[in-house]
Amino acid sequence: MREVLHELNEWIDGREDIAIATVIETWGSSPRPLGSKMLVTQSGKMAGSVSNGCIEGAVFEEAQKVLKSGRPKIAAFGVADDVAFEVGLACGGHIEVFIQPLGGAQRQVVGMLNRDEPVTLKTNLVNGEADVIKGTPPGTELAKRDGDLFVEPFRRPAHLVIIGAIHIAIPLHRLAKLMGYRVTVVDARSKFATRERFPEADELIVAWPDEAMAKIAVDNSTYVVILTHDPKFDLPALRSVLKKDAGYIGAIGSRKTNANRFDALRKEGFTEVELSRVHGPIGLDLGSRGAEETALGILAEITAVRFGGTGAGMREVKAAS
Repeated sequence: MREVLHELNEWIDGREDIAIATVIETWGSSPRPLGSKMLVTQSGKMAGSVSNGCIEGAVFEEAQKVLKSGRPKIAAFGVADDVAFEVGLACGGHIEVFIQPLGGAQRQVVGMLNRDEPVTLKTNLVNGEADVIKGTPPGTELAKRDGDLFVEPFRRPAHLVIIGAIHIAIPLHRLAKLMGYRVTVVDARSKFATRERFPEADELIVAWPDEAMAKIAVDNSTYVVILTHDPKFDLPALRSVLKKDAGYIGAIGSRKTNANRFDALRKEGFTEVELSRVHGPIGLDLGSRGAEETALGILAEITAVRFGGTGAGMREVKAAS
């Protein structure tokens, strides 16, 4: 939903009649994951994608029928379907798309997404009725089908918090923005955390890490990177996040540096389970030590943690599957 939020807001304000198509099932080769969205208006506008172009034309026609009838439907497309073959789905895959008129529940979700509130939408695929649940309960990080129900969690936008406005943080904040993250840079040293050094940051906070983190909402869509490499900054930063539900915590430094941090935190009562959440030394091994490559390794590790990747090369992953 978030990928078509701009168009939804614009078309709702324009009083357009809107159908929303959602990928609810895939088999074999499928170019788009569950939950992918495509919007169609009665006036002929389109946004989003359910197949990266393969079946969009056919979905558009089905959506027009749904808008005319007012009744939701499941449309199936696969290699055996004449229509699907004509529109290019000849790769052996199969896709089921749920198409429905935009209703009150979806409008409620749009409002919550506009306010960056986490929300879960449960849709009955038989009649189109839906329930809106505030928050994203554990185990519902990804969209899934459960019989006649389709469950879609919408977490807050991914938020990267960089503690320590050092040289590595500069390419890291640029890469993160390119990847769609909201980025906050924290440093108690005002000469480091400047708009000149971090022009693309959404927020610059000049404060001690614990003071800054007390003002930042932290949940499983928050990714915290500690780059200060100084105990007077590192330890307050770690204390402020270890007991919170951050999606990722990473701390720069050698194994010895991290061991010293952990020893200090153990003496304060932090548990081994809590300490095991820290990725330190931080990042994936990309074989280079330059600032840009280090930033890439950090963001690569965050990406692997965020989406459940292994961090291994695709050649090895494919060979093992």
